[in-house]
Amino acid sequence: MKFNEYQELARETAIYNKQWAVMYPAMGLAGEVGEVLNKLKKVYRDDDGHMTDEQREGISKELGDCFWYMANLATDLGMRLEDCALGNIKKLSSRMERGVIGGSGDNR
Repeated sequence: MKFNEYQELARETAIYNKQWAVMYPAMGLAGEVGEVLNKLKKVYRDDDGHMTDEQREGISKELGDCFWYMANLATDLGMRLEDCALGNIKKLSSRMERGVIGGSGDNR
């Protein structure tokens, strides 16, 4: 499946008041990222960083939720996921070519 296909399918299940477009999926994305991190934290706290298949599956589900919110946020902003993903790869490739992949700052 391509990014834009997923984005269109995700939109079919986007049941939220459009007056909260952008804000609703942005807050949902932040919450789901928190859930991913919480599950990872427990892997390190309880299992010394050794992940079980069950834990991996739980994290996979949370990442899927992140993707859904990201897709709908992009839609609400009038963006296509494929363009966002390609732009990111181009940016990182340029940084790699110029030897500035490490470090900090958006404009390197």
